[in-house]
Amino acid sequence: MVTQWFNPEPMLKGMMFLDKLKERGHTIQVLTGFPNYPDGRIYPGFRQRLVHREDRNGISVIRTPLYPSHDANPVRRIANYASFALSSASIGAFSIDPPDIMYVYNPPATVALPAIVIKTMRRVPFLLEIQDLWPDTLGATGMMNNRFLLKMVDRWCNWTYRRASRIVVLSPGFKDMLVSRGVPEEKIEVIYNWCDEEKKILESAPDEALSEELGFDGRFNILYSGTMGKAQALTAVLSAAELLKEKIPEIRFVFMGAGIETERLKNIVAAKKLGNVAFHPRRPVEKIGEVLKMADVLLVHLKDDPLFRITIPSKIQAYLAAGRPILAGVKGNAATMVTDAGAGITCTPESPESIAEAAEKLFSMPASQRNAMGEDGRRYYDRELSLDRGVERYDAIFRGLVH
Repeated sequence: MVTQWFNPEPMLKGMMFLDKLKERGHTIQVLTGFPNYPDGRIYPGFRQRLVHREDRNGISVIRTPLYPSHDANPVRRIANYASFALSSASIGAFSIDPPDIMYVYNPPATVALPAIVIKTMRRVPFLLEIQDLWPDTLGATGMMNNRFLLKMVDRWCNWTYRRASRIVVLSPGFKDMLVSRGVPEEKIEVIYNWCDEEKKILESAPDEALSEELGFDGRFNILYSGTMGKAQALTAVLSAAELLKEKIPEIRFVFMGAGIETERLKNIVAAKKLGNVAFHPRRPVEKIGEVLKMADVLLVHLKDDPLFRITIPSKIQAYLAAGRPILAGVKGNAATMVTDAGAGITCTPESPESIAEAAEKLFSMPASQRNAMGEDGRRYYDRELSLDRGVERYDAIFRGLVH
């Protein structure tokens, strides 16, 4: 496995995934960097050196140096990505045992460089997993706006797609996009993400004392949990709260998490005196399950951008696993997933009126109907999106590549 990020950094396709593959007979080594995500500082207990080796439950982990950073500065972010790509393509390529196949976890797209070097040196096929579609994501999130650089990134990505033996994407829309760019359809597999099952979201139970502490008691709580950035366009949700504050004062929008937009959102709430909106800091992932299960409705919202119509935010899997009804302010593949699961209702993103109307509709439903939505969502997760289901499909692809 070639990945810039790996345990103990938060990562979906980390140790739990690899342990499941090991149970199926695979011998695994990981080529990665020194842990610094999400704060951009090397984790305590690690000191950068040319090569660091460790054993994690029988899995060999080889780390090569990088420039630690994860802030909004594009130059430092590029230095972070490029430094790992170069160190792993040089030092790392000569430090690993010869593999049968490589599994390459993207983002960032620069992580394909060591895979291509190792493929050239040792004639090893690789599977490229694409979690973020570059350069589309760079432009949509505002991380990079220079047209020349975006064009260079696009050329790099297309070059790596041609060299990958197989490609895995997280949504049908991603697949359609790659096919439109000339990638053969038969080369691409869609495997949906699962939630972080290691954090016990599935087994968590509501906590009455915590419910009282967070002010959930006696209100109809619509919870948004996660990053509060520009991509989430949460000002529209605040406008929906403003529309509902007099009409249905029982409805309360709760934001739990952090991001570059948090302070601005809090200032809007203060200026408009929105008593039906509350903010809470980010909670550890292993404790978020109990909060999700206390909410009446779970909210996902993304700005109306063509890229996000083919993106399935990871919180949807967590929401489905939590077994609570979903209010989905999204379009495209994510909205289709919620609808197919029967797990909630959708609304028009960035439309306060549509968000408010959907919230009112969920509030007016009998609790039994909302609970049935949540149960349908949980069954859909177990059947289509779970870790065991995903491992089964990856295992088949890996064995196919070997043979």
